[in-house]
Amino acid sequence: MIEMQGIEKTYLRPTGEAVRALDCVSLRIDRGEFLAVVGSSGSGKTTLMNVLGMLDLPSNGSYLFDGQDVATIGVNEQARFRNKRIGFVFQTFHLLPRTSALENVELPLLYSDRPSIKDLGRRALEDVGLSDRIHHTPSELSGGQQQRVAIARALVNEPDLLLADEPTGNLDRRSALEIMAIFQALNQSGRTIVLVTHDADIAAHCTRIARIENGRIVGDAPIAQPKSAFQEAQ
Repeated sequence: MIEMQGIEKTYLRPTGEAVRALDCVSLRIDRGEFLAVVGSSGSGKTTLMNVLGMLDLPSNGSYLFDGQDVATIGVNEQARFRNKRIGFVFQTFHLLPRTSALENVELPLLYSDRPSIKDLGRRALEDVGLSDRIHHTPSELSGGQQQRVAIARALVNEPDLLLADEPTGNLDRRSALEIMAIFQALNQSGRTIVLVTHDADIAAHCTRIARIENGRIVGDAPIAQPKSAFQEAQ
């Protein structure tokens, strides 16, 4: 699905000093993988996630998504591509506080070109176990439930790729395991997932781990027996 070769990303400080956030990153992600990108704060993992999600463009290198060079896509087309083919889950949920869970989930559908969007939001909430909370606002939900709403919102357009940036960072351990159990179920049903985390224990639930330090991939290996979040949460 994804082929990155020699990806670099350089930012300029206000002083004019160049800072290289990504340094010659090459990464292949096959359809159906569950990849954890692990690194400490400032290692470049979130920059890599932003490039993967086309929220930022690389300074150098090539990025192919299903064989298409994303550098050749215009800004408007990139937005349509993201909405249709990539789902995003963030650490801080980003839910609208005065709208219901269902209305939050349905937001991406406003920009969809689907012929019918009826009941897609309800089905996405059912998939994350929140069919009984569709009319609740975020303040009426726990942190784990809010993250489930965010996952449902990311899934509502049935994207090819799900990107999750520290999705358990604001959650207690039990809630974190429940979220990882959802991701594992989604992956087992065929969803491709890339999860960024600094937590080695969370990464151990994925099927592959890539380690990033100082903007470079320093390790990349499959996990023979990923931990079962469902069993741990029992």
